[in-house]
Amino acid sequence: MKIKVTSVYVDDQEKALHFYTDVLGFAKKTDFSQGPYRWLTVTSQEDPDGTELQLALNNNPAAKTYQQAIFQQNQPAIMLFTDDLQADYERMKARGAEFTMPPTDVTASKIAMLKDTCGNLVQVTELKRW
Repeated sequence: MKIKVTSVYVDDQEKALHFYTDVLGFAKKTDFSQGPYRWLTVTSQEDPDGTELQLALNNNPAAKTYQQAIFQQNQPAIMLFTDDLQADYERMKARGAEFTMPPTDVTASKIAMLKDTCGNLVQVTELKRW
């Protein structure tokens, strides 16, 4: 068994697509609509056949309450991993990313946190090499 798709709720799918592709550097994988429903996913350019992230429209009241609560508690909706946090931080910042925490050393890793412009916090992590 393996994880193929996971979701993050967003308040605007077009804005999310811009952020996750143009700012973070992911690639659009799937994009199709049926009536008002839109299935939209992105994937890592480093692993285009790997796990997909669905940018799900947050039109569910329970999900919207959850999304707002974890944002207010400064909890990330998703965690991404990188081999070079400082380089990715500089690249994303140059592309307009709004960081709530610059690269910071914590136990066993270095992390940064940024807003995805769609109601979520994204944590980017670089694991320390011993």
